[in-house]
Amino acid sequence: MSAVIARKAAVAVSRPLPHQRARVLPTIVLLAGALYCLVPVAWVVVAATKSSAELFSTFTFAPGTGLLDNLRDLFAYGDGRFLVWAGNSALYAVVGSAVSTLISTLAGYGMAKYDFRGRSVLFYAILAGVLVPGMTLAIPQYLLMSETNLVGSHWSVLLPSLISPFGIYLARVYALSAVPDATLEAARIDGASEYRILGSIGLPMMVPGMVTIFMLQFVGTWNNFLLPFIMLSDESKFPITVGLYTLLAKGSSEPALYGIAIVGAAVSVIPLIALLLFLQRFWRLDLLSGGLKG
Repeated sequence: MSAVIARKAAVAVSRPLPHQRARVLPTIVLLAGALYCLVPVAWVVVAATKSSAELFSTFTFAPGTGLLDNLRDLFAYGDGRFLVWAGNSALYAVVGSAVSTLISTLAGYGMAKYDFRGRSVLFYAILAGVLVPGMTLAIPQYLLMSETNLVGSHWSVLLPSLISPFGIYLARVYALSAVPDATLEAARIDGASEYRILGSIGLPMMVPGMVTIFMLQFVGTWNNFLLPFIMLSDESKFPITVGLYTLLAKGSSEPALYGIAIVGAAVSVIPLIALLLFLQRFWRLDLLSGGLKG
């Protein structure tokens, strides 16, 4: 009898529980999604190490022998044209994201913490702006920039990126949950002005949300292609995305440019990875502070 009971117990332990079986399908879906996203990135990284002969002769994930030559050709192309494109991308992404984050934070904080006429209408209008694809606004933005004679300048790429409906929406949602109304009322009772409350209480509490908005804006602006492609005609003002596109367009007559474009795409991802690693500390600090408060 004891042997039978022991055998049944062993079978029960080895048999997966219902909640464990329910986790298998989501895990498989997540792994498939990760492979779908990471395989092209892995191929770009591997292709960046291959010479022109290796790139067009084989299609494998084995590293090549031309990484240093490709990097040398990339930075030497057009007397350092890639560095000019990288500087333009940094200008558009850093300045545009910083100003957009500030505007989004102030707007979201105001809609979350102040009651004024038309607040709901304004919020739903911004929410509708979130649902509008950015590419549908490119032509109207071009027409507006053309009327102000800004087409072809850095401003034609910077100005449309300063207002982000999604950033404002995210800031409002974060302000509602992260900035307690009781804390603001206590500061008002102590005689603090609204500007003092915003600078000393509101903004410090919203730092993790601001970091998230900045990162999303930075990635979106850094990877933006359509807007600068429409607005700019001077190659010296191109961001990396449009610059690499011109290399691919010329690659039909000069196949060597394909290798330069591929290694340029691989290099252009490095700032995004570095930014994500740098900004992680702010999310980690927010989690720690939340745990201490709990």
